[in-house]
Amino acid sequence: MPDRALPDSLALIGNTPLVGLAGPSEAAGCDIYGKCEFANPGGSVKDRAALSIVRDAEARGALKPGGTVVEGTAGNTGIGMALVANALGYRTIIVMPDNQSREKMQTLRALGAELRTVPPTKFADPSHFVHTSRRLAKKTPGAIWANQFDNTANRQAHIDGTAPELWDQLDGRIDGFTCAAGTGGTLAGVGLGLKARDADCTIALTDPHGAALYNYFACGELSSEGSSVAEGIGQGRITGNLEGAPVDTQFRVSDEDGLYWVGRLLSEEGLCLGLSSGINVAGAVALGRYLIAQGRAHPRVATILCDSGMRYLSTLYDADWLRAKGLPVFDWLERA
Repeated sequence: MPDRALPDSLALIGNTPLVGLAGPSEAAGCDIYGKCEFANPGGSVKDRAALSIVRDAEARGALKPGGTVVEGTAGNTGIGMALVANALGYRTIIVMPDNQSREKMQTLRALGAELRTVPPTKFADPSHFVHTSRRLAKKTPGAIWANQFDNTANRQAHIDGTAPELWDQLDGRIDGFTCAAGTGGTLAGVGLGLKARDADCTIALTDPHGAALYNYFACGELSSEGSSVAEGIGQGRITGNLEGAPVDTQFRVSDEDGLYWVGRLLSEEGLCLGLSSGINVAGAVALGRYLIAQGRAHPRVATILCDSGMRYLSTLYDADWLRAKGLPVFDWLERA
């Protein structure tokens, strides 16, 4: 095999590019970088967790040839899981809330996953997509439940992969990292991996409205305020992946602020992203300003660009949908 050729499709997961973000850097007064996780083969950061969870299940002997992977997900983990499973000869059954984007559902079906949708509900409800997927896995012969929220093989993917990649890409100098939490795997894993290299690296949670982690890290209480339309982020409990997460500070970001950066990054820098990425970038700007106020000289801050806006054409990039949600409409959609 030629030296520059990858051995198989799974080797495409990870080693994503890091890009400097001009507008956010100017707004923060420091250097802001985005990890381009949309460059993974499944189009999101969740490919990393999917591969790590499947490999861990194989190593433990829980997942055997011809087996099935069952997962409850807002969509991106399911997409990553379907691609990984296809490459390794497994079936996938995905359970997701029926209010997620149509593009995610269509993608899962196109990849050959068996898709089950359920109404969105609180985690305490037995019909929640996570509990539904757990029960489904239990009654499916030869199946494992991926359990991305509490399976720490999720965050291990970021300890072993994302964190050292960031460290190398920034030449061993990274002053702060922030992202939102869905499972908490990315925040905790990158945080643990970076802290192991530099204890002074500041790890910050960026939380959307409607999630409970901001108040938890700020005052020790799991309580939420407001709501968000962002998919795949926002958490109301301390998941297995969040336990021991080295969070130094926290920011809360509105959908409007996230959309502001989604709009600017597309119109000024040619990056078409989802709302979770916009919220992460808003958090990175806040972290950069925070570090400057703390006396850091021209800090470097990194965040996660989770997935492409192409996954949200029927929601985030649809003028009627935005108006129905009471959100601002991008100028170019108004002109369309």
